[in-house]
Amino acid sequence: MKRRIIRIDEDKCNGCGLCASACHEGAIGMVEGKARLLREDYCDGLGDCLPACPTGAISFEEREAPAYDHQAVLAAKAAKEKADEPLPCGCPGSQSRTLAPAAASARESAAPSALSQWPVQIKLVPVTAPYFDGADLLIAADCTAYAYGDMHRRFIRGRVTLIGCPKLDAVDYSEKLTAILANNEIRSITVLRMEVPCCGGIEQAVRKAIQASGKFLPWHVVVISADGRILSE
Repeated sequence: MKRRIIRIDEDKCNGCGLCASACHEGAIGMVEGKARLLREDYCDGLGDCLPACPTGAISFEEREAPAYDHQAVLAAKAAKEKADEPLPCGCPGSQSRTLAPAAASARESAAPSALSQWPVQIKLVPVTAPYFDGADLLIAADCTAYAYGDMHRRFIRGRVTLIGCPKLDAVDYSEKLTAILANNEIRSITVLRMEVPCCGGIEQAVRKAIQASGKFLPWHVVVISADGRILSE
């Protein structure tokens, strides 16, 4: 049948993965660093992915394509949710806990860790925890900790730290972050991201979460270069 469906211009695609996160049906995926329409029958032609694309690589076209299969989309979502369910025993690594600042041992020359809580992955952190009340949040892209050498002293100290990669995790962090902001008394948010375009996903997620939470929160974005410099803050 002939119907409206999306078209992705791979020459314009920068591989940020935001369209894949915005596609609720799972029609779009990342292949070799580029967005691809993986399942034509999963594309409903409504275009939630269009506004998410920062380079204008996505457009509509009228062409022959399989009909949108809503039941198949629902089945795929259910299968994914089941696969993502935690084991009945739970994961010890995701157990929420507050950490005391560590002191460096005599054999260590490095500065002690400033991390104040566990877990730190956005996907694993609980929506409510005692350490969230009155907290200043640091929401950081994974790579920033490796690029910026003074990460603990400059950014982690005094903040509750949440980390993630909007490109590799391929999830919409905004829903989880909205729940955290709505259910806790957060004082401020610092977003730490790399200069690469795909890192814009974590900034966008925070912006959406603040708006959806209905709260007025002070927040600012710090951009780190690949060679470890602060480009803007």
